[in-house]
Amino acid sequence: QVQLVESGGGLVQPGGFLRLSCAASQTIFIINAMGWYRQAPGKERELVAEFKRGGTTNYADSVKGRFTISRDNAKNTVYLQMNSLKPEDTAVYYCRVETMGPVYWGQGTQVTVSS
Repeated sequence: QVQLVESGGGLVQPGGFLRLSCAASQTIFIINAMGWYRQAPGKERELVAEFKRGGTTNYADSVKGRFTISRDNAKNTVYLQMNSLKPEDTAVYYCRVETMGPVYWGQGTQVTVSS
């Protein structure tokens, strides 16, 4: 059973930055998609950024130009660099890995953007 552990959330002022990390407990050999979702209070969970099998990288329109997804395959880790944060970025951020079988989710990390 693969476990995903997120870290890096916290409280930051508008205009600030955070870097989220998601480490998988073991190597996953066939990944259809790997990335980040978020869920704000009272809203549905939404895609933030992801790598797709085949080389495509997708970003939500609301984060394009501000957020960057990256990964370190040797460390089984995916990152989300978040710059120019806005109050509307406040949410619980979840790491997600879609395989040929199960879909794995992390436990979530809270990001709060407030002055």
